[in-house]
Amino acid sequence: MCKTIKQKVKFKDSPRIIYQWMTDSKKVTALTGETAVISQKIGGPFTTMSGKVSGIIVDLEPAKRIVQAWRRNDFPEGIFSMASFTFNETSDGGTELILTHRGVPKELITDVEGSWRKNFWNKIQKKAFTLK
Repeated sequence: MCKTIKQKVKFKDSPRIIYQWMTDSKKVTALTGETAVISQKIGGPFTTMSGKVSGIIVDLEPAKRIVQAWRRNDFPEGIFSMASFTFNETSDGGTELILTHRGVPKELITDVEGSWRKNFWNKIQKKAFTLK
């Protein structure tokens, strides 16, 4: 059985900056402390967390949306989830990011939810505003 993760996170920086934190291999590597290689093309591959997460870029619209066919190396064989990130500009020029992550194996939901917060959202909130 698979479940859906939904998270809304607010950042002080613009959607353009937050989008870069999610799509730039060097920035993701610096952010997480783990190697990331992320294609900038639809249909291209990505790996993050030193290969613990991998998948395919399904859709990209700079500063607006990212969709990934996404899997961790501890997912059951052949199982991919779909991670969709929407970047909305707030009235103060910041970003509201909405993550909808569908198809995560039920037994891994709590860990995957926590990993998004720990490895991305909390770290972006601390670092993003310093890299204008």
